[in-house]
Amino acid sequence: MPRLIAIVLLLAAAPLHAADEKEYIVVSGGASLYQWEKFKNPPHDRWWGNFIRPAVTRFQQIKDANPQARITWLVHRPSYERRLRQNEGPLTTWIANIAPKHGVKLVWFTSPDTVVNYLNAGQPRDQVKIASLDWFLHSNKACFMFDYSNEIDSGSKSWLHENELGRINRGIFAKRAVVKSWGCHTGESMSKKWKRATGVPMIGAVGKTDYSVMYRNNWLPALSKGRWTR
Repeated sequence: MPRLIAIVLLLAAAPLHAADEKEYIVVSGGASLYQWEKFKNPPHDRWWGNFIRPAVTRFQQIKDANPQARITWLVHRPSYERRLRQNEGPLTTWIANIAPKHGVKLVWFTSPDTVVNYLNAGQPRDQVKIASLDWFLHSNKACFMFDYSNEIDSGSKSWLHENELGRINRGIFAKRAVVKSWGCHTGESMSKKWKRATGVPMIGAVGKTDYSVMYRNNWLPALSKGRWTR
């Protein structure tokens, strides 16, 4: 009997299993090149940090709710390497310096494959589930565009289409995980296909999102005559 009691006490004192761990993921796509956008009305991304600053807000929100939260930040590096050639400063260095200030892990990516692979296997997903996933980038109703108007004018060469969402494994998300796209039009089609593919709802915009008003919206984009939907 004393031995049985000792075993019970030992189990009670043991740390929680790794399955109780969670990861919070934020994805930042690339800003458009102003050399093309300046001729449009209105232009996209006058500021290089459109998809960087709101990521910082999410870091702060997550840490306020859970100071020990494990946060990973995926950033499309080629877009900022091209954008820094506009003599706005050492953008990739600035971005790299943000991560340690907020206690997040920075993962640079160059292709959608890296994003999908990280979601599926960046952590052992049987143990570390994804608690939240935020997308800050250009999008349309059927596609995330990581480099819109950055490598080619008014187009993208790095994207994740709604018909490719089946590449994302089911079972990688925690119960009640919160997934949100802060891009334009995602709620018009892609949100439904995301739920069908992953089993988890994704909040998306019906209509456009406006990053130009972030400074008066806690540094998060706002809806532009639209609504959020799942």
